[in-house]
Amino acid sequence: MPPPPLAAREAIREERFGDVWTNDLNDAFADIAPYYDRANDIAALGMWRYFRRRFMSTIDLQPNQHVLDVCAGTNAVGIALLTREPTLDVHAMDRSAHMQAVGKQRAEKRGFLIKSTIGDVSRLPFPDNHFDIVTLQFASRHLKVREVFGEILRVLKPGGHFHHSDMLRPANPVVKHLYYTYLRACLAFTSLLVGSGPASVKCKQYFLDALELFYSPAELSTVLDEIGFEDVTIHTVFHGMLGFHRGTKPEMPRE
Repeated sequence: MPPPPLAAREAIREERFGDVWTNDLNDAFADIAPYYDRANDIAALGMWRYFRRRFMSTIDLQPNQHVLDVCAGTNAVGIALLTREPTLDVHAMDRSAHMQAVGKQRAEKRGFLIKSTIGDVSRLPFPDNHFDIVTLQFASRHLKVREVFGEILRVLKPGGHFHHSDMLRPANPVVKHLYYTYLRACLAFTSLLVGSGPASVKCKQYFLDALELFYSPAELSTVLDEIGFEDVTIHTVFHGMLGFHRGTKPEMPRE
């Protein structure tokens, strides 16, 4: 079944998943937090760190830059960035205090300070034109994409870069079918192996449905352009199953 038209996608996603986003995800991520990274590595057949390295390779860093990691989870991105450039001023924002508690421990264990904010990422509590770099990895399927991306554009400095990585909806129907077949089996196996609690088990079907209504690599590039980013680029892995987008905030507002 083809996805809804791009212009209607956000409204349909919110109508379909709004209750899950509001009522279920906090409990699911509280359950997942202690084993989140291990579960992802199992689900990705040991390639999770490779995907992160690919994402990190798209980000150019300069000393003392201000960085915001949106939906920071367990701070994997912030830690990786600080490992490359320890002078960065890194802020993390996530809705899950449980995920950030794990992330804080991971960062402190490596001697890094990552400033944490808990809250709704569709309303970023930061001033306009503040950050040199904003990152968002593996979370957009659970967000009001246009609202969050618009906020990211607002808090970026002119000329600043937004780096995005997530699972995407493959455009090729054969690849898509094989991908979803694997994900169904993988979610069941991983859930059993790590001993998922009832909150995360409840969301297993949601994770598949959210991907079904998400964007293909080309569609997400279009969304970024429509929101106001320029010089949008995309690198994909495995025939569009995973994508790394980069967009730049214009130096001058668009007419």
